[in-house]
Amino acid sequence: MGHAGHGHDSLTDGALDGRLWASLALNVAITVAEIIGGLMAGSLALLSDAAHNFSDVAALGLAVGSRRLARRPPTPRHTYGLKRAEVIAALVNVSSLVAVTAVIAREAVSRLRHPAPVNQGVMLAVAVVALIANLASMLLLRRHDEADVNVHSAFLHLAQDAVASLAVVVAALLAHTAIGRFVDPIAALLVGAGVLRSALSLAWGTIRTLLEATPDDIDLPSLVSRVGERFAPARIHHLHVWEIGPGQRVLTAHVDLGQELDGRRIEELFGAMKVFLEGEWGVNHATLEPEVIGCGNGDLLGRWGQSTLTEQTTSSPPTGDHSNTPHRTGEVT
Repeated sequence: MGHAGHGHDSLTDGALDGRLWASLALNVAITVAEIIGGLMAGSLALLSDAAHNFSDVAALGLAVGSRRLARRPPTPRHTYGLKRAEVIAALVNVSSLVAVTAVIAREAVSRLRHPAPVNQGVMLAVAVVALIANLASMLLLRRHDEADVNVHSAFLHLAQDAVASLAVVVAALLAHTAIGRFVDPIAALLVGAGVLRSALSLAWGTIRTLLEATPDDIDLPSLVSRVGERFAPARIHHLHVWEIGPGQRVLTAHVDLGQELDGRRIEELFGAMKVFLEGEWGVNHATLEPEVIGCGNGDLLGRWGQSTLTEQTTSSPPTGDHSNTPHRTGEVT
């Protein structure tokens, strides 16, 4: 899967930051309004949708925060910056969403057993306003949702919540019908199921990030093959790819050059490789180690904990005046 188009200029950054903040403010207002309206109208569907909107607030907050953190320079203590902070925030978000959804679901089941009327006017007014605000938030991010993986995630959250708000509007319209007293708790359960699905998906994504799993859209054998085809006779092995945070991908690999190259040529080759890796797989930071005589291990993943220096030191060095020196070229990052 390609990831071209990750870069954008400062004007675009400023415009997108403004739209993200506007969308965040809208969703905070929606969440507060739905909590108040849900309590006033006695509507579980509105309260459930408020929980759903809270997930939008968290998603937008992560998008804003990740963009700010991405601009902070690394420090000697945090050499990759603070990009994992948003992963921790996501786990807190998941925990709160699951807890709130469980409480609402329990009340909805009780309401199905003992139906209670809702205030249709308040419920309908708040639901319509929430639907309009969600659609407005989607429009704010529509032109930018492909430029940043976090923004795209927030856009999908908003789209899902617009559907949930529509379900609450329908429930409000049916409130005074014969089945009206059952529609509200049923709508609450349906929206809650959507919230739970989003929460579990977010939890799985954060766990994969903490476990430094290879991103889902990267197939390592295919990556090795395509790099080999593009930059033959060079080939890569001892490959590792993971994410520090959403959209922050790191790659390390050994590169068997397949020929003798001077330092300048190696830097040019690795520069082209990095452009290719970022354009095709969204790899933001690549560390490539050049090899001429090889490390003695051409496996795709290499052997964890096995020192390349040790392998090359124990191998028979070529003849010359440096027989006691390990023949290992430096890393190019």
